[in-house]
Amino acid sequence: MLKILQNIAVGFLVSFIGSIPLGYLNLAGLEIYTKYGFHNLVFFLCGVVFVESFVIYFTLLFAQKLVKNRKLMKLIDFFSVFFMFLLAYYFYSASSNISSKSNLNTSLIYSPFAIGVVLNCLNFLQLPFWTSWNLYLVKEEYIIIEKKLKYYYIAGTLSGVFIGMLSLIVILQTVVQKTNQFSKYIVPVFIPLFFILLGSIQVAKVYKKYFKSIALKF
Repeated sequence: MLKILQNIAVGFLVSFIGSIPLGYLNLAGLEIYTKYGFHNLVFFLCGVVFVESFVIYFTLLFAQKLVKNRKLMKLIDFFSVFFMFLLAYYFYSASSNISSKSNLNTSLIYSPFAIGVVLNCLNFLQLPFWTSWNLYLVKEEYIIIEKKLKYYYIAGTLSGVFIGMLSLIVILQTVVQKTNQFSKYIVPVFIPLFFILLGSIQVAKVYKKYFKSIALKF
């Protein structure tokens, strides 16, 4: 039971944070919510989550095979350092998009669910995002993906994506457009600092694993 809860919690946390950057999916969702209401926004997010479920599942399987290859583990250790700092920069730079207007055509000639599916299929950034995160979480044993346990992790990630995007879009509509406080502090400051902290921890782990013994010789 503990492993199940851990998988759900870790999956939720990673995907919730990952859904916060103000990319075109959130801006399209904001436009749908503003013009067509909450009901259509929910269908749009269901379309996004539908595509996300396949992406997360297949990248998780890919990660599971890679983690068994010891020759790649050292490369992954070093890449995870770069990945954490890259995410910090990405979240920081994403804050500049908050004032931009969505140029996406969200006309409901098509269903909001179909719009969510199509737009998320064009979201290629999620492939390296989920592959890298899944590799990191499996390798560090934050999640267990044996047998059915991986499905609890996937359920946690999907709920995190849905709730994260929904929360952000509602906040953008009701608060941010008036006060702009969210864009000033949360996205460009606190979230990047969170990833800088994770990156710093990973630097310490890499040093201890690969360089500490060498340094002691000198």
